[in-house]
Amino acid sequence: MKVGTEWLVEATGCSKDVLRDETALRTIFGRIIDDLSLKTINEIWHTFEGEGGVTALVALTESHLTCHTYPEYQAATFNLYCCRTRPEWDWEGNLKQLLGATDVAIMKIARGEGQPEISDSKFQNAGGEA
Repeated sequence: MKVGTEWLVEATGCSKDVLRDETALRTIFGRIIDDLSLKTINEIWHTFEGEGGVTALVALTESHLTCHTYPEYQAATFNLYCCRTRPEWDWEGNLKQLLGATDVAIMKIARGEGQPEISDSKFQNAGGEA
């Protein structure tokens, strides 16, 4: 029984300015949602003051999309969970272009199959077996 697919994404070497720019991050979310034909139910956005980053949560009819940015580390993390099969989104190419990331690691997890089926070489041996 497969109940969904989850993507855990870490982008590093990103532009500090973009990581603080809620408008730029909304554009990235818009691209993900449009490209994958997802449907938004509700959303929460919070931009931290000063040199802080942005936290976002978009509830989808298919589940959720989240992002947390860390300008002080030039990093962003994304989580997309979809309860229905979706095409692959080019996380690496898009985040390198849109965030200026130098490295993007993606972990894809098949959910609901007892032991999660994890795939992606960049996360191998990073906090557990894959």
